Amino acid sequence: MDDRLREDAGLRLGDTLVLRPRPGGPGERVVVGAFTRRNADPSEVARGEYRVRLHLDQLQALAGYENRVDRFAVQAHPGRAERAVAAVNAQAFGFRAYRSRDVAVKSSRTFEVVRRFHRAIGVITVAAGATFLLCILLLKVEERRRDVAALKLVGVSRRTLVGALVLEASAVALAGSAAGLLIGEVAARVVNAHYQGVYRTPLVFVLVTPDVLAFAVALSLALGAGAGYLAARRLAGTPPAALFGR
Repeated sequence: MDDRLREDAGLRLGDTLVLRPRPGGPGERVVVGAFTRRNADPSEVARGEYRVRLHLDQLQALAGYENRVDRFAVQAHPGRAERAVAAVNAQAFGFRAYRSRDVAVKSSRTFEVVRRFHRAIGVITVAAGATFLLCILLLKVEERRRDVAALKLVGVSRRTLVGALVLEASAVALAGSAAGLLIGEVAARVVNAHYQGVYRTPLVFVLVTPDVLAFAVALSLALGAGAGYLAARRLAGTPPAALFGR
């Protein structure tokens, strides 16, 4: 029995049930021997039907197919799937063999569209965050006008000033990346906990992957160092009197 059916119907191991193909018709008496949990399959997450696995003779008697099946699965040796598909399709007309990978791709087209939509949202979010980061860093460097002027008056070189401001901007960008990672991880856990409970599935809906993390951190550091360098170079080249507002 499906584990969700066990929860909804209050079944237990060893219970005796009568399965009927139609209400009031003849049925097949079965004993619940095990409960199964659904796999993390995106093509099945939104399906609300229950599943019952029977012995082949019981299923045949219940369905009344008389030695007929709609579909069945065959496991091939690694690397021989293409040969097996060609051999089965060459046997006769009236049926068709497909690789499990092709079936999964066909049934997951909706999720592929959702994945692309989420990628587009991610790109827009990163672009907006980058613009916001640039503004913050430019303002942060501009606030150091008097400090830069004082350091120049005591003889600190222009190269040292630029390097210090770039390091500070990079530190701010790295701190922002860490905060974003923490927020993203917490949000992913909340979303997964909610929808795994709603659909009763182990499928992971939101995942913070290493490639996304590396891209976000690299982009943040590059933008932070670039913005800090441009602003620091301009401040370092301004006379101290002008930096003091005179």
